[in-house]
This record gives sequence, structure tokens and C-alpha cells, in this order.
Amino acid sequence: MDIFNTPARIVITCNKRLSAILEKEVADLGFNVEKTFVTGVELQGTVKDCILLNMNLRCASQVLYSLTSFKCDGPEILYEKLIAYEWEKIISPDGYFTVTSHAEHFTINNEMFVNVKVKDAIADRFRREVGPRPNSGSDLDKAVFHLYWKEERAEIFLDTSGETLAKHGYRKIPGKAPMLEALASATLMATKWDRQSPFINPMCGSATVAIEAVMLATNRKPGLYRKNYSFMHVLGFDEKFYQIESEKLRKQIIDVPGLKVIASDINQDAIDISKINAAAAGVESFIEFQLCDFEATEIPSSPGVVFINPEYGERMGDVVELEETYARIGDFLKKKCQGYLGYIFTGNMDLAKKVGLKANRRIEFYSAKLDCRLLEYELYGGSRRQNPRPAVAT
Repeated sequence: MDIFNTPARIVITCNKRLSAILEKEVADLGFNVEKTFVTGVELQGTVKDCILLNMNLRCASQVLYSLTSFKCDGPEILYEKLIAYEWEKIISPDGYFTVTSHAEHFTINNEMFVNVKVKDAIADRFRREVGPRPNSGSDLDKAVFHLYWKEERAEIFLDTSGETLAKHGYRKIPGKAPMLEALASATLMATKWDRQSPFINPMCGSATVAIEAVMLATNRKPGLYRKNYSFMHVLGFDEKFYQIESEKLRKQIIDVPGLKVIASDINQDAIDISKINAAAAGVESFIEFQLCDFEATEIPSSPGVVFINPEYGERMGDVVELEETYARIGDFLKKKCQGYLGYIFTGNMDLAKKVGLKANRRIEFYSAKLDCRLLEYELYGGSRRQNPRPAVAT
């Protein structure tokens, strides 16, 4: 059973409201997306294709390769179908595996029970056919199998990712309420930034947005930072193929002469954390860090993009104080950022009203479980003709 070269259904998951951006990412890699849904996309491919997807995608969470699917009316049928599967051709008896699941069936009220049922079937298969069996547990750093069971259909996947791809692997210190890397990247791809003109990130926090901006502009892919995936712990893994693809990622990095990215924060700890994270991503030389209030951030000549992710008042910050902050942001954009495109990412639309500017686009996102918007403002310094916009990056 050569899953590395055998096509099957691949499901790539993502957080809600990222699937349209994920679909474009997958298509740009040369794959044919067959279906797009709320939390992901579907296509056909091999586990070798999964390797490329894992290493290149910015907005994905997991890359799942279908091993088998079947009709399933209850836990005993599940066990019977899975003990009949040739697991000894997928993982080694001296290996390690983890099971995750999503189960919606009237016989199930605890997904942990389902996980144990799958683990038992795999272990019993090894005992019966091989003798020794692999260890299992909750760690996601080795082989991972995912069961999706809804009503009368069940499907088990090799989760080729393991740990979520939504974390890109460079962030050493998260800081306070950080934006998830996949979300930061998706919001940037939703902007009209041309990836060459100035990118200004006041209130940078741990600098996730600024770092992801440099990664986009210089074509640095998440696979440059991560050295362990689930697919590496499966029989048939070709280390040479992986190393060739890793080298391709390094060679695909591009130089952007004059790229100017500025990240500012009033908090010294935030700046210190940002510098550590930027160094881990290898992009510290591209970012100018400024310790100052956002209103004092340097704004180079337009056109360019200014991107602000202020506190929302849901988890951090006093709402009354934040009303004043949002009003100040509006004044900052109007007075100091003329000729720019302004973006505010927020989970509090009442506070957004305090900005006092009319957004020409409101792009929907989620941050954790918070309903958020990326608001776009055209900050004209005169007439439209006098202030041409940066070209939309493709």
C-alpha cells in the first residue's frame, strides 16, 4: 500500500472564513480544488502532494489524506472495519500514533470513547498480524489518524500535518492575545497591499502581522520554519524528496529592494518580544521597530498600507478607554496617513464606529470564536486621481 504515490481524497481544513483564501492558495500551487466548504477545501492527491501542501500553505490547519471510508452503524462496526484495515503497512510496530476524531452519531456521546475504539482496533490488528504493536497517546508529534464519523458514514484519514499548520513555527514568545499566524496571513492576503510599497503596523504587539507581511513579500513559506510533520512517521516516507522540497522553498525566497516594514508599539516588552520572533523567522533585517505611541509612528511617503489590530474590549482593555483609543486611531489615519490604504482588524464593531471613517470594505473573519471584521479605508489626501492606490497583489 503505497500511499505516497496513490491518489485519494484530500481534505484541507482551516478556520472559519478562511476557506476562500485557502482555495486560492491551493490553486496557486497547481492543484485542482474539487470542493470548497466553510472550514476547508477538498481535492484528489497523494501523500507526496500532502507534503507540498503542508510545507507551502499559510492559511491551513490540517491536511488529511483519506485511508478508507465505510458505512458505520455503531462502535462495534467501527471496530470491525478498522481491525480489518492493513495498519501494519502504514506505521511501524515500534512507532507511535495518536487518534483524533469528530463523531456525530446517536450511539456516541463522548469522542474520547471513539478515540479509544480506534486505538484498540489498530493495536489489536498489530497483535494479531505482527505481534508487537506501536505505542499510542495524545502527543501530535508522530503519526496521527483522524476519524470523521457523521450519521451512517465514517472515514479515517492520515492527518499528514500532526500539529496544526495554523501556527507557522517561528513565534518563540506569543505576547498578549496574539493573532494566530494563519489568520494574520489571511488578513494580509485580503488586503490590497502590493507587497512592495511601505507596510506600517502600529500597535504591533508580538509583531505577527509585520512578520507575516515580510514572509508574504519575500515569498517565505511556513515550511521553512517547521521540521516535524506527521507524514514523516509513516512507512514509505522519502527523506530525500522532503529535503529537495525544502531546498526549493529556500530558493523561492525573493529579494524586494527597498521593502519598508515598520512595526511600532508603546510597550518595551512587546518590542523586545517582536524582535525575538522576527529573528526566529529570519526577517528582523526587514522590519524597523519603533518604541512609541501609535500616533508617533513614522509614515513614509504614500502610497502604502497601514494595518492596525487594536484591542477589542472582549478579552483585554477597558471599553471606555478603548472608545478614546479608536477615536484617536481615526484621527491618526485621517491626518497622518493620507494617500494610504488603512486597515483595522477588530472584533468590536461598536468601537469601530468611534474611528469616524466610512469603511469601503468590511471583510469577515473569526479570531478564536470572536466575530471580527477587517475594515478597509481609503485615506485620500486630495482627489482620487492625485492618490493612486497600490496594485492588488496576485
